[in-house]
Amino acid sequence: MKSNVVKVGVERVPNRSLFKAMGYTDEEISKPLIGVVSAKSEIVPGHMMLDKITDAVKRGIIMAGGTPIEIPAIGVCDGIAMGHTGMKYSLVTRELIADSVECMAIAHGLDGLVLVPNCDKIVPGMLMGACRLNLPTVVCSGGPMLAGRVNGQKTSLSSTFEAVGKYNSGKITKEELDEYENHSCPGCGSCSGMYTANSMNCMCEVLGVALPGNGTIPCVYAERIRFAKYSGMQIMEMVNKDIKIRDILNDKSFKNALTVDMALGCSTNTMLHLPAIAHEAGVKINLDMANDISAHTPNLCHLAPAGHTYMEDLNEAGGVKAVMKELTKVNLLETDLITVTGKTIAENIKNAVNKNPEVIRTLENPYSKTGGIAVLKGNLALDGCVVKRGAVAPEMLKHTGPAKVYESEEEAIAAIDGGKIQKGDIVVIRYEGPKGGPGMREMLAPTSRLAGMGLDKDVALITDGRFSGATRGASIGHVSPEAAEGGLIGLVQNGDMISIDMIDCKIELLVSDEEIESRRANWVKPEPKIKKGYLSRYAKLVTSAATGAIFKED
Repeated sequence: MKSNVVKVGVERVPNRSLFKAMGYTDEEISKPLIGVVSAKSEIVPGHMMLDKITDAVKRGIIMAGGTPIEIPAIGVCDGIAMGHTGMKYSLVTRELIADSVECMAIAHGLDGLVLVPNCDKIVPGMLMGACRLNLPTVVCSGGPMLAGRVNGQKTSLSSTFEAVGKYNSGKITKEELDEYENHSCPGCGSCSGMYTANSMNCMCEVLGVALPGNGTIPCVYAERIRFAKYSGMQIMEMVNKDIKIRDILNDKSFKNALTVDMALGCSTNTMLHLPAIAHEAGVKINLDMANDISAHTPNLCHLAPAGHTYMEDLNEAGGVKAVMKELTKVNLLETDLITVTGKTIAENIKNAVNKNPEVIRTLENPYSKTGGIAVLKGNLALDGCVVKRGAVAPEMLKHTGPAKVYESEEEAIAAIDGGKIQKGDIVVIRYEGPKGGPGMREMLAPTSRLAGMGLDKDVALITDGRFSGATRGASIGHVSPEAAEGGLIGLVQNGDMISIDMIDCKIELLVSDEEIESRRANWVKPEPKIKKGYLSRYAKLVTSAATGAIFKED
């Protein structure tokens, strides 16, 4: 056992004395020590109940012969951080979480890990740290929130952001706005649409590092507590069989994840997180792979914000297993891969059934024959940019229009609220990338304002920042190289025509090469927006969004 380094031998009397200071018995100390990494807090709806999930995991570990040791992890609520400086501190926590998992596990000689996250960066952050350690590892998320109800219709967090746009444009009253505020998010859990949190929790299932049901069993169901107990029991089987996380994560499992990502229509943030996790696992994936996979993977689900179904609906329709089973009918997945169940993917999904073809469409009736995410390339994004194509109105898949350029999210929101954006415009928000932001803020506020005003079918938005999984419409993010690195997005001027083609995956600034070179010669790199603290250090270390915004290694 790895934990022998902290507990075996005469020389470890001081170490054991500290375990006993916490009340551990000799019997507990002698068993495998399993770190239960919990992101429990009282500032994130998806994390507020993780104490109950963590307790259930610990019971499962004890039942299976291990000693659970709870350790903490931080987590930012993207919704609360949205639309102000706080969002700069969202993505950057992914690396902090990865580092803390690494530090805690090695410092205390843990034999295995159960990761208990629920939201956005916390899931990939924990996985990145676990991949560095290469210990037996199981992910057990807290589960999605149930959908809200407003005027008899299911709603979610994205509905509240869009309601602000509706109210500002006079489409709803203050009383109706209050209904969205009070009833769209009815309780604990990760927000109820196919946003980044739920996308990543579904990806954990597909990758094989979580038990089936991880992505879709609602937070408030008793089944989620049972799921947590089984997760705790399963980590002991992995420890006993010495199945480590990098035995599960390989090039085939990541290809599976990208494939199911396309079928589900997940958040564009998966194009940041999957490459970052793969990097820590020693696997190379890139944005070009996404288009190759998307070209022959049908989009089978339109969960909110792309459509009017929610995570609870996906769960009742058969969950991620049913989506995977559908894809295996045309051999789109590698199914002989081992998972944390100790069984292969084929064995895990053998009895899966699509119980609702309206929620999970069949291969014969997809929403589209290509995947829900597309990577666009052209002179405006030489290294690529990302769009959730499955959440774009058909009439906006190809669009050419004049640029309206803003140097920050705040400037763009003021222009939108001030009625300065017209049908046909392409809003460009720059200096919001990993370095330029710094921190690569999500842009849910401006995109939802446009959607709420009814402009999502007429206006595109392009940024070197990123978008929330709750965003819908022609919202193109991750433009690389970013403006702060001298990318062409930093040279766009008001009135420049931009051509977007999400079908052929192209994006072009329609300005002559001579004019571009003239502008480049006069470009002056701006001063950093933040010059001290963690964000300043982050800006110096972070790489491009095209590489998953990982840190430099030298």
